[in-house]
Amino acid sequence: MSTVRYGLIGSAFVSTIHAESLARVGGAEATAVASPSPGKAEAFAAKHAIPRHFSDYRSLLDCQDIDAVVIGIPNDLHCEVTVAAAQAGKHIVCEKPLCTTLDEADRMIAACKSAGVLLLYAEELLFAPKYVRAKQLVDDGALGKVFLIKQSEKHSGPHTPWFWDVSRSGGGAMMDMGCHGVEYARWVLGRPKVKSVYAHVGNYVWKERTKGEDNSILIVEFEGGATAMIEDSWAKFGGMEDCTEIYGSGGSAYADLLRGNSILTYSKEGYGYAVEKADTTKGWTFTMYEEMFNSGYPSEFEHFTACIKDGAKPRVTGEDGRVVLEVLFAGYEAAGTRRRVELPFTPPAGKKPVDLWLR
Repeated sequence: MSTVRYGLIGSAFVSTIHAESLARVGGAEATAVASPSPGKAEAFAAKHAIPRHFSDYRSLLDCQDIDAVVIGIPNDLHCEVTVAAAQAGKHIVCEKPLCTTLDEADRMIAACKSAGVLLLYAEELLFAPKYVRAKQLVDDGALGKVFLIKQSEKHSGPHTPWFWDVSRSGGGAMMDMGCHGVEYARWVLGRPKVKSVYAHVGNYVWKERTKGEDNSILIVEFEGGATAMIEDSWAKFGGMEDCTEIYGSGGSAYADLLRGNSILTYSKEGYGYAVEKADTTKGWTFTMYEEMFNSGYPSEFEHFTACIKDGAKPRVTGEDGRVVLEVLFAGYEAAGTRRRVELPFTPPAGKKPVDLWLR
């Protein structure tokens, strides 16, 4: 096929990133959007020059000329929509985290395998140019044998209200952003098995908004001796931070996703490519140049589009997303019990990750 035609399921903040990223990818086109919120799909379609809009995602899935879908909706709906999309024969990009339970993850993976469609677990850090270059240093042996990876993402909280509701999101800052660090560390190290997990989480700033944690420290021990320390926060004001440090027997590397690609800015009103972002960009912040490109989103869609055309395996799969979710479950268990948790870990049936900390 000369052009891969995408349908967007969702019309909030991340779907704006999806639409604008796809517009930059040759051989890809967003041709439909679905959102149940009254009027949102129509307004989104008009803003991004998308020819069709639907209030029910199932109507989008019925379109025979759509090759793939991008799922940018609350975490508790990922499984339902992924299974339906697979059964409709659509390739799938599913935003992180993959879902909220390991059973859901297994159902999603099985549905895609049964239907013969590709499932990309949308971990954009594996496509962010600066972080990709850091991995290349490791692959080239420039740092020797890696023994520690540190990854952190910190800001003042999510843009969309459902993130604060743990019954929908499955957790707080660690669920929302810790998944980035877990998969990035796995990828850099060549995806060794996880031996054990320890975590400390707490709610320090946003007690009135969420039962989930707004700050987390996750320590992941891998087979082979390497360790990852992953720090995430919804309680850091003054703009977003996203950094990686890699330490090896022969060197080290420091990658700051924003600084070096940004303009030091002071704004009374806030700014951004989505109105939801304005409140988090007031005051002194780092305005990122080519933000979507440097964050990896266009490269992510370019990669998946090529996978669909060539029948190739995606760089990051549903199986990878499941491993990340298992690690997050173990992290919440570790935080709740104040002990190290070894993997494999089987969480209690029917529980979301954050439940293991809140019990």
